[in-house]
Amino acid sequence: MWPGLVGKEEGTDHPPISLDRMIELTKNAEVDGQKYDGIDLFLFHPHTDPEASIDDIRRMADKIAENGFKIGSLVAPVWPGTVGGCAFGSQDDRDNFVHAVALSAKIGQVLKEHGARDYGIIRIDSAGGPEDFAKDEVANTKLLAETFQRAGAVAAEHGERLAAEGEICWGGMHSWKHMLNTLEETGMPSTVGFQADLAHTYLYLLGYNAPEAALLKEGYSEEEFWAAYKTMTDALRPWTIDFHVAQNDGSVHGTGDHDKTGRHCQADDPNGKLDITRCAEMWLKDYDQRGIEHICWDGCMFDNAVLEAPKTWDAILDAMIKVRNAVG
Repeated sequence: MWPGLVGKEEGTDHPPISLDRMIELTKNAEVDGQKYDGIDLFLFHPHTDPEASIDDIRRMADKIAENGFKIGSLVAPVWPGTVGGCAFGSQDDRDNFVHAVALSAKIGQVLKEHGARDYGIIRIDSAGGPEDFAKDEVANTKLLAETFQRAGAVAAEHGERLAAEGEICWGGMHSWKHMLNTLEETGMPSTVGFQADLAHTYLYLLGYNAPEAALLKEGYSEEEFWAAYKTMTDALRPWTIDFHVAQNDGSVHGTGDHDKTGRHCQADDPNGKLDITRCAEMWLKDYDQRGIEHICWDGCMFDNAVLEAPKTWDAILDAMIKVRNAVG
C-alpha cells in the first residue's frame, strides 16, 4: 500500500491515495482468473495511525479481510518526521528509531492474534542519507548496526523479523557492499535480514552513490550483466527474507522528501532493463529456507495517474504470477 503514500504530498498534483482506494485498486485487478491474495501496509498516516488503539487496528484488519485480503509485511515509520529518526544519528534519533519498530511490532502482533496476518516481516532502512553516513563510515556502521540490534531484539519479543530494504538513498545501505557490511556487523541473521527489490538492487550494480562498489560499466554486455548479478545475489541472498517484484529503466527519481532512488517503472515498460522472472529466480532460490512465504510489488514514485490505471496493477500481477510459477 505504500506507493499510495511514499513521495506523495498534500496540495500537489500527487496527494496521498487513501487506503480504501488502494484496496479497491488491488481488489479490481485480475489476470486469467488470478487476483491478489493480500496487501502489505505502511504504518503511518493517513493509512494507519501508528499509535492507534488495539480496537482501531482490529477494525482496519476487518475492513481488509472483508475485501478478501490477508496482511503481509509492514513498513515501520522509522524516518524523521514520522515516528523514528536516523539509525546512525543522535541518541534521540536512535531511540526514536527503535520506538518506531516497537510500535510496528505491537501492531503486527495484534494483526496476527486477530487472524489477519500469518506471515511477513517489518521493513526498515537506516533513515539517514549517504552523505551523512560518509562523514565517518566506520563509526556510523557501528552505530547503525547497534540500532538494528536494539530494534531486532524488540521485534523478536513480538515474534517479528526486520528486513532492511537496500536502496541507494539510505546511508550504510547505499551499495551492495555497504548493505552486506551492515548486516554482518549487526550479526542477527535470524532476526535482521535483507529486503530485495528488483528496481533498487539493479542500481547497486551501477554504483550510484558508491562508484567503488559498481559491478557494471555503461555499455555492459548481457554476459557481464548476469555475472555481476550473480555476484550481488550470491552475497545478499543468504540474508534475503522479503522480496519485491519490480522493473527499472536505469534511471533515478525522487519525489517530496524522498531522496533520489531507484525508479520503479511499470512492469511492461519497453525500457525496462530487467528480465523480471530470471532475476527473481536468482533472489528467491531456496526461499523457503529463509522463511519467505509471499512476494510483493512496489510502485513507489509512480505518478498518481499511473497508480489509478487498472493496467498498471494487471501488468505487475501478471509479472508476479510468472515469478511464482517459475520459482514454485
